[in-house]
Amino acid sequence: CAVKAAHVLSEIAKNEEMKKPCIEAGLVLTLIPLLESTDQEMLLHAGRAIGRICYDNRDFQEELVKVGVIPSLVQILTDYAESEPLVHVALLALYNLADLDSAKEALSRTKVAEQLVKQLRRAESHERLEIVFEVLQALAENDALKVQLVEAGMPEVLSEILLRLQGSSQAEDTCIVRAASDLIVSLLLGGKKGNITGQLKAAKNNAKSIVSILARHEKNQGKDSLNSEFALLISVIVFLTSLTCFVLPLSSDGNCLRIVQLGVIHQLLDLLEKHVQSGDTSVQQAALSALQNLAVPVVSKVQMLEEGVAQRIEALLRSESPPAQFKLLGTLRMLADGQADAAEILGHDPMLLNRLVQWCSVSDHSGICGEANRLLASILHHNRSQEVVKAIQAAQGVKHLVSMTTSEHAAMQNEALNALAIASAIDLETLEESFKESQLVQSLHKLLQDDNTSPEVKYNSMGLLCRLLNSGDLRQEIEEDKIKDTLEQLCSHSNADVVKEAITTLQVLRGET
Repeated sequence: CAVKAAHVLSEIAKNEEMKKPCIEAGLVLTLIPLLESTDQEMLLHAGRAIGRICYDNRDFQEELVKVGVIPSLVQILTDYAESEPLVHVALLALYNLADLDSAKEALSRTKVAEQLVKQLRRAESHERLEIVFEVLQALAENDALKVQLVEAGMPEVLSEILLRLQGSSQAEDTCIVRAASDLIVSLLLGGKKGNITGQLKAAKNNAKSIVSILARHEKNQGKDSLNSEFALLISVIVFLTSLTCFVLPLSSDGNCLRIVQLGVIHQLLDLLEKHVQSGDTSVQQAALSALQNLAVPVVSKVQMLEEGVAQRIEALLRSESPPAQFKLLGTLRMLADGQADAAEILGHDPMLLNRLVQWCSVSDHSGICGEANRLLASILHHNRSQEVVKAIQAAQGVKHLVSMTTSEHAAMQNEALNALAIASAIDLETLEESFKESQLVQSLHKLLQDDNTSPEVKYNSMGLLCRLLNSGDLRQEIEEDKIKDTLEQLCSHSNADVVKEAITTLQVLRGET
């Protein structure tokens, strides 16, 4: 009798005009306990009736969550995972409720992530895939559920779907691929900032997911990489973009190196070469950010250099897209950081050096101008070759680095000062004339005199002065500019390092060391 009543009620609820009377009669709350039944027919009709009555009625949806409908729906998915009708009813009900914050909170206390992974693996029809995706997209807005879905293996299952449908030209498949791609992005972008321990744990889990996804893709390659897996690559690169602050855990686990070894770098560069021409800036930015992040760990730098990545990036610099140029310059700077081999490769490319020098004086793109200066400084700083010093001098890049010492950013000032000091130690004779023309000595004196100059910049300025004193002409300029008086004043500076360096520089100036 109860089963028949539930059936009748589910049919009545199809009529829009009958929904309100059902609610006012309190029938919904009467139906809730029926979801605990072991009778599958009862569950089916009760679930349908509840779903139809409460569809698009937020107040009653909230009431349903309060009286505990969420655990019952998840239990149906768990106990009757093989029953298509019951699974469909439970998923529809979750779809109707999933936008509610209270529902997400309740779901986070269940094992819904495991059940959704299971259902996604079983799903064969586009209709079933779509409804699971709808539920997932809503749940992925909740940080706790997002972590649970990643830990349950959802990104890997989504990647399997992408690989299964890759290359299909059917409109329905394209929609599924897009939805799966968006979900991978949403799940792997991580949660809100807060608990750094939790963030690092999530980053490691996400990195492992990406490695797993890429490894699967590697085994399934054979078709045109760019055409067959565009959605997967976009997902991966957007994910990598989010990991700037998580490079350390990535590299310590070996995941970052594994990602590089799987060939992602060249896929990203292939993607860039395609989209730089098409003008798709969103893909460009994501791919370039991913490249920059991957170029941070030392293990990745070595691998990327061995694979000729620097040369491919240099070729891409010929594009006329300022955002792309900006990111590419930053990537090259990351590669050169701490790597003498990279600095030498870049420093021996006259076309690149000439282009950098041009960008160093570009006024309408301050970001590109800054990155070009920083890359030039990085090449000079990490290089150990006299030929590279001569090449940068020949390209007329030295004057820009001298100008960089007076930047409004202390970090850039220090980069320039350190680069010029190292270059002076390698080949001061080559640089001497440029230093005189660009009035380097006078610029350094102003930095030492200015009370607003940071202690680190003062310290590095004196370090460079010590190098310049090895040149007779520059020593004469230093003496004529009366820098000695300023150095004596700095001997009573509040910063101990500045005082120590001022004393050392005075000793070198007096010929005592």
